[in-house]
Amino acid sequence: MRVAVPLIVALFPWICAGQECSFFGPLRERMLEGGKVGRVSEVTARVLGRMGETRMFVPGGSRTNAQYQLDELGTIDRHIYGTLQARGVAAAPRTDDYEFIRRVTLDLTGRVPLPERVTSFVADTRANKRELLVDELLAKPEWVDKWTMFYGDLFKNNSVNTNIRRDGDGVAAFYKWIGDALRTGKPYSTMATELITARGTNSYEQGELNFLPGSFQPMVPLQDTYDQAAVDVVRTFMGLGHLNCILCHNGRGHLDTLSLWGKNTVRTQGWGMASFFSRTTMSRTAVNSTVAVPYYWGIATNPAIRNDYTLNTTTGNRPARNPIGTQTTVAPTYLFTGAKPAAGEDYRTVFAREVVADPLFSKAAVNYVWEHFFGLALVTPTDGIDPERLDPDKPPTDDGWTLQPTNAALLRDLAADFVAAKYDVKKLMRQMVLSDAYQMSSRYPGTWDPNWEPLYARHFVRRLWGEEVHDALVQTSGLTPSYDLNRTYPGLSRTEAWAMRNPEPLSTPDRGGAVSRFLDAFLRGNRDDEERKTEGSISQALAMMNDSLVLTRIRGTGNANLLLQKNLSKADDELVNTLFLTVLSRVPTETEKTAALAQLKAGTRTAQAEDLLWSLYNKVDFLFSY
Repeated sequence: MRVAVPLIVALFPWICAGQECSFFGPLRERMLEGGKVGRVSEVTARVLGRMGETRMFVPGGSRTNAQYQLDELGTIDRHIYGTLQARGVAAAPRTDDYEFIRRVTLDLTGRVPLPERVTSFVADTRANKRELLVDELLAKPEWVDKWTMFYGDLFKNNSVNTNIRRDGDGVAAFYKWIGDALRTGKPYSTMATELITARGTNSYEQGELNFLPGSFQPMVPLQDTYDQAAVDVVRTFMGLGHLNCILCHNGRGHLDTLSLWGKNTVRTQGWGMASFFSRTTMSRTAVNSTVAVPYYWGIATNPAIRNDYTLNTTTGNRPARNPIGTQTTVAPTYLFTGAKPAAGEDYRTVFAREVVADPLFSKAAVNYVWEHFFGLALVTPTDGIDPERLDPDKPPTDDGWTLQPTNAALLRDLAADFVAAKYDVKKLMRQMVLSDAYQMSSRYPGTWDPNWEPLYARHFVRRLWGEEVHDALVQTSGLTPSYDLNRTYPGLSRTEAWAMRNPEPLSTPDRGGAVSRFLDAFLRGNRDDEERKTEGSISQALAMMNDSLVLTRIRGTGNANLLLQKNLSKADDELVNTLFLTVLSRVPTETEKTAALAQLKAGTRTAQAEDLLWSLYNKVDFLFSY
């Protein structure tokens, strides 16, 4: 298993793309529009180029594109195929059954499909077998695990961030709250409302109390916390990251090239949004009265606070807040509707009501999920939504500005479907993955034009999360680890084998150890100042080639559960098929089979089989959903 350096470049040929501009610092891509346009096409082409030709005849059939009747299609396909027809661009054919079951199983559950499930699915001749598979996957506990991680990322559930601590107990409570919400089918609108309006005294016991403390700003004026709370709510639930800019200065002169809405918005409007938090208090209570940490959080609406957002600061994280003539406070006012609390009405309750009723709420929600399934968000970046450039019926008239979404009518109608489905995220996902657009092949017959990328004329590949890579190694190899989560999260009191079931990306019990370093190579982020990324890197290639997490799982002896030990007695032909089906969820091509059979006969059979298994783990199609 000695590997020459050129193989690293062969596995990840895009890693030497040169340094990028440092505009806006390390998180610049969140503020720059179209950050992924052109890149997903390049990555898709490179990955498929390294995979080679893998399409084959599929027993049981695999439906391909026919003449579409657009009025008979659902929302997604009506818009995608309608746009393609209008532009004269051909869509990629449907992906085959091998690729579909692996793609949709990874995308919905974070796991690779079991080999016997692949075989039975491919052999199934029922016309609705893909629909049945999707319903099966959506009912699995692994679906809850995957999307608890996804929404944990979105809600930034972490133990320690720049300003505050949740500690293991707080993270565990928040993790459980998210998982329970998904498991019980709690509407996404209700999830948002509960997080925005949460009240209670102990965040270790009440999971939803752990969201707003992430906005707490220590040792600065209270207005800084009110500002940050408004920023975090609208960024998370409305994709409106530019409010953060508005709360320091008027948009004009700062956001002129980034947001049509932002350039026309002023700081006083931002203060009106922050004022919804002006009567909210966040308290910390030490678990042990003799030391300051660890501590849990409490959130309350303080009836003793009678003033609204006060204009009286000259220090803190933001520019001075000076009175405007005789005006010394700013009342809570929802920026987009002008709504204000009625007398005696709780400010955060009104704010939550306005947020979830805002069309931006449903659009942001579907945009996040769309990006995961389709590789390119309808609006990029997902927290850079420009409210003035979303409506296909009212395109911007200002010079130089165009509609922001790749398909504005699709975003509008898909968001309307989400509202009509009562904000059911499972129904939203089902709608997406059963669309013909999602089921397109990533391979494109003929010449691909990168300018077609926003048309979604093909499926774009997705590099697996670090947790997905870890769990695929565990599942396929048969060697199961045991991580004691109780060490970090006493409230969970369980051992765990699956990385996707960790409460946060940095929660591997050997924090700083070998497993943590392996997962870190796949850019899992920290839910604070490092976002989860799906780029490739040399460290990933080296980890797959040399890390003990991989090498201990290719052995052919020593553990009865090992994949090789269980299958070494099979004939060469059957052994090769089993390894490919287990690791890559497909049978080998004739070229691959010929090479694999030759390798098995080239030396000691066990050693050659181990090398074959190692090579499958290091194939580019193991690391990508395609």
